Amino acid sequence: MRQGLTIAALICIADQASKIWMVERVFRPDGVTETPFFTPRLIEVLPFFNLRLAWNPGISFSMFSSGEPLTVALLVTMQLCIVGLMLWWLRQADTRWMKVGIGFIVGGALGNIIDRLHYGMVVDFLDFFAAGYHFPTFNVADSAITIGVGFWLLDAYVTRNQDEATTDPK
Repeated sequence: MRQGLTIAALICIADQASKIWMVERVFRPDGVTETPFFTPRLIEVLPFFNLRLAWNPGISFSMFSSGEPLTVALLVTMQLCIVGLMLWWLRQADTRWMKVGIGFIVGGALGNIIDRLHYGMVVDFLDFFAAGYHFPTFNVADSAITIGVGFWLLDAYVTRNQDEATTDPK
């Protein structure tokens, strides 16, 4: 369990540090003190990647994005329940990949919960596009959640293959 909690803490810290840096040092316009704020600034990093500040009041792909206090409270409550469930699952986890995956998911979820409690919405700034497709802007927490699910799937695949190898009559 300690490994998963350590990963969760590191992910949450990295996520919050990156968001503070982007909001306060990179994108905040001179003289603007309120948050959230709008800035048209776009930083071209690579031909397929920009840094662009976006405020997401909803969840994935801006669903439930009214920004109303009740919606924010419901989203935070739902996210906290999911984190609680994931922590319970972490206590039960018996494989390294599952512990790592849950750590990534919990760390990312906590990073986005902190944003929602602090700003009423989530800070996004990673902007990828390729072959005419523009991906939704996201952040380190979102990346960690996706990576965590990848570890989760890897664990399921490895565990299934180990189970088949031990029960295969060959």
